[in-house]
Amino acid sequence: MALLKVKFNQKKRVKLAQGLWLMNWFSVFAGILVFSMGLFLKIELRKRSEVMDNSESHFVPNSLILMGILSCAFNGFAGKICYDSLDPAKFAKWKPLLKPYLALCFFFNILIFFIALICFLMRGSLESTLAQGLKNGMKFYRDTDTPGRCFMKKTIDMLQIEFKCCGNNGFKDWFEIQWISNRYLDFSSKEVKDRIKSNVDGRYLVDGVPFSCCNPSSPRPCIQYQVTNNSAHYSYDYQTEELNLWRRGCREALLHYYSSMMSSMGAVVLLVWLFEMSVMVGLRLLHTSLESITNPEDPECESEGWILENSLKDTLKSALENLKKIGKFNQVEADAEGAEGEEGGKTPAITTVS
Repeated sequence: MALLKVKFNQKKRVKLAQGLWLMNWFSVFAGILVFSMGLFLKIELRKRSEVMDNSESHFVPNSLILMGILSCAFNGFAGKICYDSLDPAKFAKWKPLLKPYLALCFFFNILIFFIALICFLMRGSLESTLAQGLKNGMKFYRDTDTPGRCFMKKTIDMLQIEFKCCGNNGFKDWFEIQWISNRYLDFSSKEVKDRIKSNVDGRYLVDGVPFSCCNPSSPRPCIQYQVTNNSAHYSYDYQTEELNLWRRGCREALLHYYSSMMSSMGAVVLLVWLFEMSVMVGLRLLHTSLESITNPEDPECESEGWILENSLKDTLKSALENLKKIGKFNQVEADAEGAEGEEGGKTPAITTVS
């Protein structure tokens, strides 16, 4: 028994073809939207590539760009088929291509669904990428004279100002690295010498943060240095005072920014997938309804269209049987090749008569 069998007359076939033609062009615009989203996400990721550890995060935008291009190509081609299906003479040339095309559409829709899921599931990979990238970026904050790293201070400062964040996980991360360049340290000062000597690695560590960590909305002037020293500031308690520094770490801020963006894009791609599935189903119905016309010379005659010629269970069963046949055929060929090799390897016995 065929799956989703529908009866068609000439009028219904024409309406289906016209509706599918219109839907395919909507799908072309949806493909342009997916392509644009991928391009936008790629640009946004490249803006902050200095604070990302690797390029794994570009898998999503690259996939969206590719899916957008393929969607435009597939749906443009399907639109042409639907337009030509109104004329039996023009449709005849597409008949041999429709089955392979529908198979490609099926795998294409699986890819679209996979990309939509990836948009929702990339958070973990993105989090580790940002954590390591920000850690490395903060280490190079002081290297304003080193070629290839001189831009890092500006990058980190602009990042902290734009996203209202401080450090990797929080402002205390700055206490663990030397973020002040040696060129701005007075090595004749006893305080500087003592701080460097007190550290195993010979670094100048302070309980201070860069200016970009300061919250300009705070009514109190920014306490940027000696953050944990209560006696260094008037009417100040490090444990209870609401500090005028950004509390949130930049990893969390960037993760929230990119995750929400990818989730929104994933929802859009999921909607595009549902639309593409409906187009594929409609195209399959049109294809089978035109193929099942009993009298091609009578365009007014009725025909039947279906999604699967047999039930889903029977279709899966026949597909498995075909796969088994292919496997057995390959095994027979391999055995035949092995037997030929063994026969070729045998050397004829030679008897000598004395």
